Amino acid sequence: MPAQQEPRVERRLAAIFAADVAGYSRLMSQDEARTLRALATAREVMDALIAEHGGRVANTAGDSVLAEFPSAVDAVQCAVAVQEKLAEAGAAEAEDRRLQFRIGVHVGDVVVRGTDLLGDGVNVAARLEGLAEPGGIAISGAAHGYVRKALPLAYTDLGEQQVKNIDEPVRAFAVKSTPSAATAPCGSQPKPLPLPDKPSIAVLPFTNMSGDPEQEYFADGIAEELISALSRVRSFFARNSSFTYRGRNVDVRTKWAAPIADQPLPSTSPPRVIITVPKN
Repeated sequence: MPAQQEPRVERRLAAIFAADVAGYSRLMSQDEARTLRALATAREVMDALIAEHGGRVANTAGDSVLAEFPSAVDAVQCAVAVQEKLAEAGAAEAEDRRLQFRIGVHVGDVVVRGTDLLGDGVNVAARLEGLAEPGGIAISGAAHGYVRKALPLAYTDLGEQQVKNIDEPVRAFAVKSTPSAATAPCGSQPKPLPLPDKPSIAVLPFTNMSGDPEQEYFADGIAEELISALSRVRSFFARNSSFTYRGRNVDVRTKWAAPIADQPLPSTSPPRVIITVPKN
């Protein structure tokens, strides 16, 4: 009697997305009903974004989600979108009661059994998820190789990680989105203006030492005359924007000379003329 042929095991290469809630047991012990409602809401957001990015939810159990994508780029983009959406939704919550997912992404071989995914590829993604910060994303070196040039994100090399039940160390990277200049906070420091490619002079406003406020115009007139005269010298670049520093005792190197000045500036006693000469 011929031996019965073993059923063929279906395998495929996939980008695996693994997520679960950080501190889920603690949240459930604090307020079970509230945590389950928050989890259901978060799952709606996550499931919709997975479908939007071309993925498929494979396995779910409790607070964990496993999905597969045909592309590492799609998987990582989805992970970033999920974390951003969930962060917005939970911003009003106290930090110790906030529902935050950890997400891991790996590209590897998976075993397909019905709608479920199994195998080392899934295990690596799950271990990476454990390396992520709450609300964060960790990806494998394999996934990083696909996305590092395709997605303008911030990648932090976490090095080789020895993880549970995986024989070989796993190279891991933490991933964060990088807001563009247009979306940067208004309070962020503006970029300094580029330095001119020729010698520059900043004439700071002269101080009126007469004690008579009506003589202020005379001090300003001297500074303006100096700037006008210096601007006629073609080898110099004169700055009349220095009048914004009237009445302020500042170190002008922060505006004009910080990257190139080697010598200490003159004292701030009036009158003051600051000259910066770029290096060759």
